[in-house]
Amino acid sequence: MAMENAKFLCNMVKQGYNKGACEVSLKDKTKLPACQVTLKFEDGQYHRVIKSLHLSRPEDYFSIYQSGCNHNCLKCHSWEFSKHLNGKWYSTDEIAEECKNYEHNVTIYEPREHALMYYANQLCKHCGSCVLFNKRSPSCPNKVNKDKIVLSPQGFGPARNIIAFTGGDIACKADFYAEITKKIKQRCENLWVLLESNGFGLTKKNLDLLQKAELDSYWLDIKAFDEQIYRKLCGTPNKTVLSSPKEIVRRNFILEILTVYIPNFVELDQFVKIAQLIIEIDENIPFHILAFFPQYKLKLNRAPNLDEILETYKAVKEVGLKHIQIGNVGVIAKNEEEVKKLIKVVGEKAF
Repeated sequence: MAMENAKFLCNMVKQGYNKGACEVSLKDKTKLPACQVTLKFEDGQYHRVIKSLHLSRPEDYFSIYQSGCNHNCLKCHSWEFSKHLNGKWYSTDEIAEECKNYEHNVTIYEPREHALMYYANQLCKHCGSCVLFNKRSPSCPNKVNKDKIVLSPQGFGPARNIIAFTGGDIACKADFYAEITKKIKQRCENLWVLLESNGFGLTKKNLDLLQKAELDSYWLDIKAFDEQIYRKLCGTPNKTVLSSPKEIVRRNFILEILTVYIPNFVELDQFVKIAQLIIEIDENIPFHILAFFPQYKLKLNRAPNLDEILETYKAVKEVGLKHIQIGNVGVIAKNEEEVKKLIKVVGEKAF
C-alpha cells in the first residue's frame, strides 16, 4: 500500500487544482485518499464501496450511498461511511443491475427537467395518510394516486425514475461516474441519473466527460461563499464549487442548489451571496435553504431558529430567485404555532 501511495497523484492536482480533504480512515486507523481505498479498477471495470442502496425520502428516488469523500465537513451527517471505509464493494455492472431492478418498481415517471429533489415535495408530503388512513392530509398536493405510494426504509411516497449518487462524493474521479452512467442508460429504459455533489470535483474537464456519458442532473451543495468559511467547514478551497453552477448549466445539465444554514458559520450574508451567484446564471434554478441540525464535529453548535430561516428566505427572495424551498422543517417548526407562522410567510409549497 505504501508503494501504491507513493505513485498516487490526485486527479485534481493533475488538472491544476488543489487536492481535497479526502483522507478516509481504515480499520487499522490508517488514513488514505478516498479514491484509493473506496474506488478501484479491476477486471475491466470500476468498483466502488457502497454503504447502502434504497429508495430514499423525501427525495423519492433510488439513492446509492457511497463511502469515501473529497471533503472533511464539520457538519457531515454521513461521516460514519464518508470518512471511514464502510460498506460493500460493488462493480459498475452490479450497480447497474440494482438500478435495473429498481426500475421495475418505479411508480412515477418524471421528465428530465424534473430529475431533481425539488419536485418531490410538489408531488407528495410523505405523511402516508392516504395509505394508513385511506384519506389525504390537508397539506397533500393531490398529485399522486394512492396506488403510486410505496413504503421504503425512510417512509411513504412515490418511486420516481431517478437514480442518485449520494453520501461520499468523489466526483473528482469523473471516469467512474461516467462509466456507471453509461451502463445505467444502456440497461435501463427510462431512468435519469443525478449526482449529489459538493462541486469540488466538477471541473470543466470532468463536466465534459460526464456530459458525454449523458449524466442528467446535479444536486449541488454550496456549503459557503466566502473561502475562509468554506475552508473552516470543509478543509478545502471552493474555487471549483463556485464556478460549477455556470459550467453545469452551460452544458445543459439540470441543476438545483442547496445551502445549509449553520449558526456561527453560514448565515444570512452567505445565502445572499450565493443567491446573487445563482441569479446571474438563471433565476429559475431551484434553491434549497436547509436548517442545520447538530451532528459530527458540530454537535455542540446550535440549530437555527424559525426567525433566522424566515429572514434568510425573505432575503433570498428579494435577490430575485423564483424557486425556493426550505428543508429540515422539523428543526425550526416544533409546534403548531411555528408551523402556521412558516406557512403564512412561505406557503405550503415551499417546504
